[in-house]
Amino acid sequence: MTEKRVYTFGNGKAEGKADMRNLLGGKGANLAEMNLIGVPVPPGFTITTDVCNEYFEKGKEKVVDLLTAEVKKSVEHVEKLMNCKFGDPTNPLLVSVRSGARASMPGMMDTILNLGLNDTVVEGLAKKTGNERFAYDSYRRFVQMYGDVVLGLKPVNKEDIDPFEAIIQKVKAERGVKLDNEMTVDDLKKLVTLFKQAIKEQTGKDFPTDPMEQLWGAICAVFTSWMNERAILYRKMEGIPQEWGTAVTVQAMVFGNMGDTSATGVCFSRDAGNGENIFNGEYLVNAQGEDVVAGIRTPQQITLEGSKRWAKQQGVSEEKRAAKYPSMEETMPEIFAQLNEIQDKLEKHYHDMQDMEFTVQDGKLWFLQTRNGKRTGTAMVKIAMDLLAEGEIDEKTALKRCEPGKLDELLHPVFDKEALAEARVLTRGLPASPGAACGQIVFFADDAAKWREDGRNVVMVRIETSPEDLAGMSAAEGILTARGGMTSHAAVVARGMGKCCVSGAGAIMIDYKKKTVEIDGVVLHEGDYLSINGSTGEVYYGEVKTKPAEVTGDFAKLMALCEKYSKLVVRTNADTPRDAEIARSFGAVGIGLCRTEHMFFENEKIKAMREMILADTVEGRETALDKLLPYQKQDFYGILKCMDGTPVNIRLLDPPLHEFVPHDLEGQEIMAKEMGVSVKFIKQRVNSLSEHNPMLGLRGCRLGNTFPEITAMQTKAILGAAVQLKKEGFNPMPEIMIPLVGIVNELDAQEAIIRKTAAKLFKKEGVEVDFKVGTMIEIPRAALTADLIANKAEYFSFGTNDLTQMTFGYSRDDIASFLPSYLEKKILDVDPFQVLDQDGVGQLIKIAVEKGRNTRKNLKCGICGEHGGEPHSVKFCHRVGLNYVSCSPFRVPIARLAAAQAAVEE
Repeated sequence: MTEKRVYTFGNGKAEGKADMRNLLGGKGANLAEMNLIGVPVPPGFTITTDVCNEYFEKGKEKVVDLLTAEVKKSVEHVEKLMNCKFGDPTNPLLVSVRSGARASMPGMMDTILNLGLNDTVVEGLAKKTGNERFAYDSYRRFVQMYGDVVLGLKPVNKEDIDPFEAIIQKVKAERGVKLDNEMTVDDLKKLVTLFKQAIKEQTGKDFPTDPMEQLWGAICAVFTSWMNERAILYRKMEGIPQEWGTAVTVQAMVFGNMGDTSATGVCFSRDAGNGENIFNGEYLVNAQGEDVVAGIRTPQQITLEGSKRWAKQQGVSEEKRAAKYPSMEETMPEIFAQLNEIQDKLEKHYHDMQDMEFTVQDGKLWFLQTRNGKRTGTAMVKIAMDLLAEGEIDEKTALKRCEPGKLDELLHPVFDKEALAEARVLTRGLPASPGAACGQIVFFADDAAKWREDGRNVVMVRIETSPEDLAGMSAAEGILTARGGMTSHAAVVARGMGKCCVSGAGAIMIDYKKKTVEIDGVVLHEGDYLSINGSTGEVYYGEVKTKPAEVTGDFAKLMALCEKYSKLVVRTNADTPRDAEIARSFGAVGIGLCRTEHMFFENEKIKAMREMILADTVEGRETALDKLLPYQKQDFYGILKCMDGTPVNIRLLDPPLHEFVPHDLEGQEIMAKEMGVSVKFIKQRVNSLSEHNPMLGLRGCRLGNTFPEITAMQTKAILGAAVQLKKEGFNPMPEIMIPLVGIVNELDAQEAIIRKTAAKLFKKEGVEVDFKVGTMIEIPRAALTADLIANKAEYFSFGTNDLTQMTFGYSRDDIASFLPSYLEKKILDVDPFQVLDQDGVGQLIKIAVEKGRNTRKNLKCGICGEHGGEPHSVKFCHRVGLNYVSCSPFRVPIARLAAAQAAVEE
């Protein structure tokens, strides 16, 4: 905590500067900087973000005591520069009070304008300006804003309209006018009186008349707004820490509502939607900034080009546009020229697209704010690449300017903006896999597949998904589940497929028998249309039109930069040639995880798999496995061929056997008929496979060591496909991964089976293929004994989903039951299944890498859990020396960008 709590600016001088945004917030730092580079800025002062933390730690009264002397001195500083006095009825100074965190949070916290007015001062302001209407318009605005923000006059019921707006509507109705600017001075005076009465009646408080009391009320209200619901939610969404706090900036008011030579507006140095290098923005004559944002009046375009484009979109004729909605370039050419010159100056100074607020007071231009503008993913990439081409930034800066997570917007279908504006939101779940999906509701995998074959788009709605649902998930446009977290089966598989998914939507009630889903009283039936937004978690009623995301040439340029600087390479998690092709097109250099269990659920395959499960002898299992062998070989052939010349890491069978058998009576009856056995026998076998904790039971290498014939069959399939490809002139590079090893003896036993099977196959075929045998480190004991495991393992792949689950002792499928509470109470900062826990799980990875490489110097290490596509986790993997990360196909570009950023940030 610094002793100095208040920093002044004005008249080309400032106590702060741009690099002090952590202390002064973005707004305060940039106002200071604009002063220093000669931009016209009304004078003022900024109370630091540290004081915000003091406010919540020590309380309002203590903080006011601590600030009083500095604030008094700073007000005098502004009075001197503006040549007027705060609270003086003959020559009054008015101020605005605004928030300003170090990270931009537009509209999340509170603002008060025109502060310093009372019944006496307003008369002086009217006399000084010779504009009584302006004075009383400013006064009614101040009472309304202060009454809402500071004194808390709100609607009694959420269905009610704002009480101030209700009063305004009543006065306008009595006068027979529709627009605010049609009200007379007497109307405005009446509003002030009625506003004050309403405040007194509802809050029991008189409106304060002392300007200093008003100022302290506003300063404290802005600090308080740091903890309002919308600010908390925004911080949670954007990952902004609570302890950052907000600064408060108090600034001399300049007025855009003084008549036809005054105006207010917002502008951007480039297009925030598509990134084009076009100056654009909106303004209103004789208005204050809140009018532009609130939509009370139709704003006009700043540039002539923008005005003509707007008119074309709205179907407005050129004659009507020029008469009713002229651009600032036409109506205020000199001001426009200054504005255009300064916006260009600010962009060049900050070397980034700027979002600016300005006011024109009686023909003089003032800047109230500049900040690096928020932008879409498409605009983000284009602006970075354009600024690089223009020589404004270097390559490393261009990489750091792009947010990895926003690349999703370039890769997935998106909802049409106009359609989305009209859409009805039914509920929200977790944004498990980004994109937009619209289709007819289906509840079962076979129905989804059939409907898709019939040419219908479907959204699969399930309580939760399992591997049996894979065909349906593959056929669906999107998946919606009532249960499950961000790394549930539905979420993980959907991301791998590039499918839109909303998981854990607890408000949906599914009745499989009736084939209905009820959402907040709305009952939808199979076949009804539903739309889901995997980027926000929103679920919409009916059809919402989608459109393909636009991938520009700038995206390719960004990826080329990533390749130039990255040390960590990116592979993909892929189970099908289609997924592999998508990932390779995005720059994946191999497959880091191919899950073989996802290949067993098609008709003939699942029959053979179930026959193997039912067999009670080695011979019986081998007979069934021989039926599976050609199917498995064909699957691996397709993937290895698609990824020719790059490593393909194939995990041997991992899930427990009970996942491959039906647990409902109807399914068991069908299975009994197919297998030629009784339903009773099927029930007994299914029950015998039941485990109290199957994720810690007979799965992974335990399955292969208990039934070695499974490992032998899969080895024949993998290497048989590789041999065939080599004979055809391809260069297959298979890696065989043994899952869930905890004891080195488990690995030794599986490795022996693989080597023995390979030797027999190569001898029979007369061809050898280079391959590696490695293991998945997903049990803490394996990490701690990695030096022993590396004696046989030629590579490590960290399965961080299970490693996180076992390290924390959290079930990844059930964490949603307590995660919201843990995040709210700050027991956890983030979901450890989304963002790698660097202090715990990360240390196990670090230990395993170091120990493994002590044994095997050139041991390759990678990560194949969902963390492989999460930017913070990717950067950690870079720091601990992993060779690669592997993630779902549509996260490959995100991981590539994060890997490049990790390298340039060193």
